[in-house]
Amino acid sequence: MPKQYPITTYGMDILRKKTKPVTKIDPDFIILIQDMFYTMEKASGVGIAAPQINVDKAVAVVDISMLDDYKDFKPLTLINPEIISSSGSSVEEEGCLSIPEVKGEVERPDKIKLKYNDFDLNEIITELKGFPARVVQHEIDHLNGILFIDHLPKEKLKEIKKELNLIRKGKIETDYDLHIHSKNSVKL
Repeated sequence: MPKQYPITTYGMDILRKKTKPVTKIDPDFIILIQDMFYTMEKASGVGIAAPQINVDKAVAVVDISMLDDYKDFKPLTLINPEIISSSGSSVEEEGCLSIPEVKGEVERPDKIKLKYNDFDLNEIITELKGFPARVVQHEIDHLNGILFIDHLPKEKLKEIKKELNLIRKGKIETDYDLHIHSKNSVKL
């Protein structure tokens, strides 16, 4: 039975660190991936990166197949992912399991060329566009210590400052488990 991890929250140091590359695939890593998919599903997310479950590894999972427009989209396990090129632009509302109840309009490239490793650490190159590209970019940002709020204009950050401070202090409720730790957190 997969394990459901608590989700790390805004203010935790691990969300601001660049993750360590994955260099070996072993049974524990496979279990971690299963747990990530399970945790994401239980939190009603479409993507989750390892730092969001307090794990310092360059891996993220994405599954948007529960959405009507993406029923045929195969779930992705992105090991050591990197965007090698991008084009176009679109603005869409984003949210994050680590920053509950906060949303904002984020501009991102509309099309990306993505490089990542499979479970044999072979390199895969693929192209994504639209919503799948956005979700993957959001998760790769997590692996580089970047949060979606870092893409918001200063005026919007001022508007959500109170909510961010409540999250940082652990004064937030969700229908999924949170990992809250305010030691060494940064005030916005």
